[in-house]
Amino acid sequence: MTRGNQRELARQKNAKKQNDQTKGKKKEDGLSASARKQRDAEIMQQKQKKANEKGDPKGK
Repeated sequence: MTRGNQRELARQKNAKKQNDQTKGKKKEDGLSASARKQRDAEIMQQKQKKANEKGDPKGK
């Protein structure tokens, strides 16, 4: 039954690794939720404008 223990230890290690990765991403930009939404909206508007200039009606 040692394999069960190894699997559990591997799951714990992977969960910790994943948790550490997500913590780093949230701290990088340092923006509030509203500021992030505004920034993303501006980026999407710029992409839409470029797509419209190329003549792509879907905006892709």
